Amino acid sequence: MHEYDIALKTFLREGTQSLLALTGLTIERWHNVELPEVRNRRVHQLGETEDGRLVHIELQSTNDADMALRMLEYYAAVYRQFGRYPEQVVLYVGEAPMRMSGRIETANLSFTCRMVDIRELDGDSLLESARIGDNIIAVLARVRDRRAAVREILNRIATEDPGERGKALTGFMMLAGLRRLEEIIEQEAGQMPLLDDILDNKVLGREFRRGREQGREHGLHDGELTVLLCLMEKRFGSVPPALRERLAAMPATELEAAALRFLDAGRAEDVLG
Repeated sequence: MHEYDIALKTFLREGTQSLLALTGLTIERWHNVELPEVRNRRVHQLGETEDGRLVHIELQSTNDADMALRMLEYYAAVYRQFGRYPEQVVLYVGEAPMRMSGRIETANLSFTCRMVDIRELDGDSLLESARIGDNIIAVLARVRDRRAAVREILNRIATEDPGERGKALTGFMMLAGLRRLEEIIEQEAGQMPLLDDILDNKVLGREFRRGREQGREHGLHDGELTVLLCLMEKRFGSVPPALRERLAAMPATELEAAALRFLDAGRAEDVLG
């Protein structure tokens, strides 16, 4: 699983309701669910509202042409386990413009899931939240001044308990990699004595740098994955969901090797080696 997935899911679960409120949803409690599928899939987030409605939130950082099909599979799987159909939201957090469709229309089926680009949500209202998770996620949403938002988030992190500062700063760096803000964070953090101590700390500084590199890696990974999938779709047609998932799980270095194998591939599966 991508580290940004883990960071974002953590901030969502730790009482982060302001972001969801912007989508018109309020979660009363979260379920930890592994769906009984052949592929043994785990949904990103499955929550329940106060009045008992299930809400499935899927995080997505790249454009997946088969996203609606995946959501339909989840839709049926959640029903099989809970006996209730969920409301579904794909929360897109990627850097490239969102191009995915949330609709499937055939002669015998009509299916729609809600697609939300996080950049269309009001990040400034998240900055006003008392929750650090809301503040951090704001950097992915729409804000008036991104550098000022970074500075405000860092000021908030600096007021956290000492044991939480390093974790929050590392998570912030991971998510900021989706917006290529690592250098801005380092510049601003270096001007704050409390956070500067974290950068100099042997253990916490190492974790911060690890978060920085992972953030950069995610930006590189997502770009390479998008290009490779576009090339594969042009040559082979629709890329099977299982193959997309295997490619998405590869680090950037392995994606580079897969792109080279694509040049001689006779079928889509050949890029796996």
